[in-house]
Amino acid sequence: MVVGGTLAEWRELGDQPWARRVADLGSVADHAEASFLTIRAFEQGADAHGSLDRWERSVGDCRVIVDPCGDGRERFADALSSIGPNDPINEATVAEALYAPADCEPDLIVVLGPSTQLPPSLVWELAYGELVFVPTTWDELASGHLVDAIADFARRDRRFGGIDPLGDG
Repeated sequence: MVVGGTLAEWRELGDQPWARRVADLGSVADHAEASFLTIRAFEQGADAHGSLDRWERSVGDCRVIVDPCGDGRERFADALSSIGPNDPINEATVAEALYAPADCEPDLIVVLGPSTQLPPSLVWELAYGELVFVPTTWDELASGHLVDAIADFARRDRRFGGIDPLGDG
């Protein structure tokens, strides 16, 4: 998952640069053998009026999902309302509703900007995904940033709340 920019910044990029950016990021994700790449706005921003549609496209074997919702609370509420009245509300059903069409939570969340600010567009994802902060803006984002973030992620030892049996970390 790549999280960066506001909806106004997305609009300012223009159609052709936007299409190139999505194709380039999708190509990097495909090369890394990711099944899904979600691109989400960091936040709604001051110019949230004028909706952008959520859409998907395939880049190689990777499905790229562009989700303009920059408000994690709104996405969470929408996911809960999409769960059927006879279905249980539990971690599995909420995750399924939030991540659809992806079939699992993101392993890696690339956040554009300083490491001192978490995106309000993320609520649920922060519990399970590894965060890699890339100190760049949406306008300056290039495929090399995603390559570097994936390399950083690959060097990590994910213990999912476990402790190091040797006591050194």
